[in-house]
Amino acid sequence: MSDTFELAGKTYTSRLLVGTGKYKNLEETKAAIEASGAEIVTVAIRRTNIGQNPNEPSLLDVIPPERYTILPNTAGCFDAESAIRTCQLARELLDGHSLVKLEVLGDAETLYPNMVETLKAARVLIDDGFDVMVYTSDDPIIAKELEDMGCVAVMPLGSLIGSGMGIINPYNIRMIKEKLTVPVLVDAGVGTASDAAVAMELGCDGVLMNTAIAAAKEPVRMARAMKLAVEAGREAYLAGRMPQRIYTASPSSPDEGIFFTRKRA
Repeated sequence: MSDTFELAGKTYTSRLLVGTGKYKNLEETKAAIEASGAEIVTVAIRRTNIGQNPNEPSLLDVIPPERYTILPNTAGCFDAESAIRTCQLARELLDGHSLVKLEVLGDAETLYPNMVETLKAARVLIDDGFDVMVYTSDDPIIAKELEDMGCVAVMPLGSLIGSGMGIINPYNIRMIKEKLTVPVLVDAGVGTASDAAVAMELGCDGVLMNTAIAAAKEPVRMARAMKLAVEAGREAYLAGRMPQRIYTASPSSPDEGIFFTRKRA
């Protein structure tokens, strides 16, 4: 069965988005991304060479734009101005590419999003013709405001970037998904496959991760695990889980309709 989602006018089959940082080398990066089945690959413009340094190996040699949607991100930006400049640089390097992932961080210790600066940068970028996917807190009100201003996807954190703590507040993630019509993708905090499955079971349209794969003992194997987890979580969400009960006196094989005879003494 076809189960696709649309982002900025383009249709995708994989709901797993992956990053490119923290791998041992470009060969491992390539192998892990291929194993993940991802079609959208995010790149930190301030930390990665995609052509701005012609004498160094380019990441685009192992993730060619004709095969993947390259998603430039503003990782490492702590104010709106630097994030805006980074997106503009990415557009120039990628021949007019307009899809970007906006993240404006509050501090270097937690990497929690600075929503005041994020909102400011989002307004400018949208007015400048960018298709903005935005990293945000798990505040449903802020998420709705980002959608209303024109962001093409909203990406609430599951927990802090690189923490591996999983989905700390599933109730807010669910509220965000219920309130918004644009794609909602969990971004940050995934540590293992079960975290990715939980995000998808909440109804999210996708999951973005980097450290959970790159920092695993076997990144390529973890990439395959994440692919399967996202697919399984999505299938479980579509199937509809059984109701949860505190008291479970409900046998898996019901007695209804069964004829019992009393044993004679």
